[in-house]
Amino acid sequence: MKRFDFSCALAAVALMLSACQSPEMASAPSSRASRPVPRTTEAAAAVQRQAASQLPRVMLLVDEKNLGTIPTAEVEAMAIQMLLEQNVPVVDQDMVQSNLGKSQELLRMAGDNKGAAALGLQFGADIVIIGEVVAKPSARRISDSNLRSYQAAATLRAVRTDNSMALASASEDASIIGLDDVAGSAKAIKAAGKKCLDRLLPAMLSAWARSGGRSAQRLNHMTVTIGGVDQLWKLKAVREQLMSLKGQAVNVVQRNYTAGVAIFELDATVPSEELAETIVLNPPADIKFSALDIGSAHIQLKVTGN
Repeated sequence: MKRFDFSCALAAVALMLSACQSPEMASAPSSRASRPVPRTTEAAAAVQRQAASQLPRVMLLVDEKNLGTIPTAEVEAMAIQMLLEQNVPVVDQDMVQSNLGKSQELLRMAGDNKGAAALGLQFGADIVIIGEVVAKPSARRISDSNLRSYQAAATLRAVRTDNSMALASASEDASIIGLDDVAGSAKAIKAAGKKCLDRLLPAMLSAWARSGGRSAQRLNHMTVTIGGVDQLWKLKAVREQLMSLKGQAVNVVQRNYTAGVAIFELDATVPSEELAETIVLNPPADIKFSALDIGSAHIQLKVTGN
């Protein structure tokens, strides 16, 4: 089995960034007095640090079925571990699943590249890994024993969210001999998923570097609904707070205010959960918020006291 290794992908990112390094970096004197480090080593380390900061934020949306019908998350967990080991940021999967559970239509939309990209944008992802992994047992036992063959097939692809371009794809299968249906199918899923990820992830990062890395800042259109705004001074304070979030929200517009409920629309430069945390944890003077619901494109809050 081919060993999974990000070194080639990271090297590609480093080469892309090395062209941008200033002459001063290449000629910077060593800080070690007794045993100077070669300038090329210092420059390479600086490039590697900068390259790490350019790694994409990845979201996973893999449909996994054990025994053909039982949902699992074996490949998703494996992919997260492999990415985090290489310092590649991953979107909070609990937040993803919580929101997808409320909107199965979004999950169906992710069947093609454009749908996957649109969904990834809502969660602040640079790349979405989508696909399916299915495992089933063979129809018959092996000879006269209780052993059975379990086959799994994994098909994954990585899509950029800014332009819906497919960066990489991989398809692998695996066969495992086992006694128990659930355990045997789970092992087959892991085996097929590991082979698929070993091919997909390095190719994905290399393609990300070749295609220019991180794109320009993207905006996620959101609706922010705040209840309990029972006085005009509170409405004014809330509106001014939202307008002051220049690093996280722009184009703030108050759409409606009725019976103490204020509705705002804005374009967020960060995921909804991060924006909600900023609003709740840094409220205007004499106002406190409680979070009622946080979705991929909406935030619902309530003023709880002053």
